[in-house]
Amino acid sequence: MKLAVFDFDSTLMDGETINLLARSNGSEEEVSQITKEAMAGKLDFHDSLKKRVATLKGMPLEKVYAVCNHFSYNRGAKELIMEFKKRNYKIIVFSGGFDEGVSAGQKALGYDMYFSNTLHRKGNVLTGEVGGEMMFSYSKGRMLEKLQILLNATYENTIVIGDGANDVSMFPYANKKVAFCAKAVLQEAANIIIEKKDLMLIKPYLD
Repeated sequence: MKLAVFDFDSTLMDGETINLLARSNGSEEEVSQITKEAMAGKLDFHDSLKKRVATLKGMPLEKVYAVCNHFSYNRGAKELIMEFKKRNYKIIVFSGGFDEGVSAGQKALGYDMYFSNTLHRKGNVLTGEVGGEMMFSYSKGRMLEKLQILLNATYENTIVIGDGANDVSMFPYANKKVAFCAKAVLQEAANIIIEKKDLMLIKPYLD
């Protein structure tokens, strides 16, 4: 089994889901600052995630879906996923973002499976709380290790692609570690660095 594991926000999707939701909900400035510090590794991911989601309290679900259904995706996202499929990779997305966004991405881009977080709601309104599978800075690495065991995928046959500090934990489990338009903390751990916003620039490294 060959595995290609992508981050979602700012890797496949052009932007950060939490920032786009906050813009729609009027808390963008506060959230952008917290996101910036978290992705640069200056803030604990778990704490920053809870702080950012708290600003969404009271947001109607219909507004959440409206934002998620109008995402822009990075150049080459769909084409690279198709390239991986031709080469018989299973394509997985790990996102510190939310089910609503990553499921919209799956419909648009066609990856096989995703693991992400869940925005809690009461009725049709967000409570400002969050839970899920990607709550901690180490979550992606732990999940990748489990998937490799389950799917009998090896280090040699795994490629991971991300942009931020919470993607670092995946890198020890993959032979090809791609930093895509990434923060310095991730570039330091990578063995493939892409600095132009075009995911198809990864293709030559697959051979």
